[in-house]
Amino acid sequence: MHVVVAGQGYVGLPLAVRAAEVGHRVVGYDVDPHRVQQITAGQSYVEDVASARLRAVLDSGAYSVTAEATALARYDIAVITVPTPLRDGVPDLTYVESCAQTLGEHLRPGATVVLESTTYPGTTEELLAPLLEKGSGLTAGRDFHLGYSPERIDPGNTVWRLENTPKIVSGIDEESLRAVDGFYRRLVEHTVPVSSCKEAELTKLLENTFRHVNIALVNELAMFARELGIDIWGAIDAAATKPFGFLRFNPGPGVGGHCLPIDPSFLSWRVERALGQSFRFVELANDVNNHMPDYVVRRLMEAFNARRKTVSGSRVLLLGLAYKPNTSDARESPSTRVAELLLGLGAEVRGADPHVLDGIHADARLIQAEATVQEIAAADAVVLLTDHAKFDYEAILKHAPYVLDCRNRLSGANVDVL
Repeated sequence: MHVVVAGQGYVGLPLAVRAAEVGHRVVGYDVDPHRVQQITAGQSYVEDVASARLRAVLDSGAYSVTAEATALARYDIAVITVPTPLRDGVPDLTYVESCAQTLGEHLRPGATVVLESTTYPGTTEELLAPLLEKGSGLTAGRDFHLGYSPERIDPGNTVWRLENTPKIVSGIDEESLRAVDGFYRRLVEHTVPVSSCKEAELTKLLENTFRHVNIALVNELAMFARELGIDIWGAIDAAATKPFGFLRFNPGPGVGGHCLPIDPSFLSWRVERALGQSFRFVELANDVNNHMPDYVVRRLMEAFNARRKTVSGSRVLLLGLAYKPNTSDARESPSTRVAELLLGLGAEVRGADPHVLDGIHADARLIQAEATVQEIAAADAVVLLTDHAKFDYEAILKHAPYVLDCRNRLSGANVDVL
């Protein structure tokens, strides 16, 4: 089939490459010309897609990428994987709307459109369908198929990939569900059909709200446990030995990526708008997790005070700018807030990350560095924010005068753990 994947980021590029590998003729559509140029050159910026794998589908002719909407004509399947950010706490579906208008102009009878972007329940039927109908003059369900299938991409996860992660699929009617399910069954090992698009949309938000709330729980416990003189990491290790009724979540400097800082707020916004009620668990989790970078800086200030030093004028090395280990994904990373706070206090802040490209932080005062022995030794304090495997932890332990370890990776006389 002729497949269009709109949006070629962490979700869209792996999907497009996989669809090409199973035999579809795939056009990756992205409005960012630099991204199109990079993909065309066979250079992957997504860890889940090796450049050699990308070049293979490009060379075969099964996959191409473009920023030109005219290349989308006569598609059989179109999948929308564009960003859905929050703006001042309100879902911004501008990218979805723009994409729907473009796809609507090329929509033909019998085609299928699937939304994968995370959003609030009701988006597929209440927003996407009318836009596609307006642009095409066709009717959803009668003339074309429409469904929702939430992305479950975990960047950098080598165990659970697109192919072996169960795929939730839905449609606005039975024919749409069959079309959506039929498409994904060729891409993944197992699909999970659900009864409606709203149910599928809620499933995605439920998954990430569950994680968000539980991470907030252990983050708040970490702060309280320290004041009570209890090792929170030891308590978590012990609790994790229980073979039932407990899932392990670890404290950290904050949450990042698209999923946790943003997705639960889609659900909270929808509940408040539709029902006039607040989703208290989400609001509490947001409050705790959003303030973890402040807690990290407060802990660092306490450490400097104990050593009769000040943050102002001190040299601080931040290790790990991505939001999770072993990836370049720095979306909504807590390192951004930590750096901003330290810079505001007058510190000389340097950031080292073997995966993150230059310019990921908007504040030009943050100096990009490498985690060399000289850099580590020259810092007044080292803050381990993301525990990438590429860091030399023995060198950090040996040469850093002081380490604030936010991931419980190190132990020693010069180390404080979050």
